[in-house]
Amino acid sequence: MNSSSPTRSASTSVFIVEDSPAIRARLVELLNSIDDVHVVGEADTPATAVQGIFETQPDCVVLDIQLIGGSGIEVLRAVNPQAPGIEFIVLTNHATPQYRRFYMDAGARWFFDKTEEFERIREALPLHRPH
Repeated sequence: MNSSSPTRSASTSVFIVEDSPAIRARLVELLNSIDDVHVVGEADTPATAVQGIFETQPDCVVLDIQLIGGSGIEVLRAVNPQAPGIEFIVLTNHATPQYRRFYMDAGARWFFDKTEEFERIREALPLHRPH
């Protein structure tokens, strides 16, 4: 029961799903530098991601395609039908039109190329979009 009242957007919680420790650290640094954005969890496998997302109920998930022992689509397909209010931002090195379509069709709201669009995560966060 998410309401769209102004108080709802006072803070944005983010869960990071990324297999690279260096990229996860960079994401945490980027996200923590934004006012009213809080990283509430991190995972590098589909199973730990799904469990962590359901436990923390973040506003947003930054999701990589390639994970340890699986892929981001497993996470998206497990979470999105049960928690459609959680926004997914896919951030990947595999930013092909086919992957973009596949993930957007599965429920991702944003799809960015790690190499060229890393900083665009800022504009994709629910807190920073016009209401």
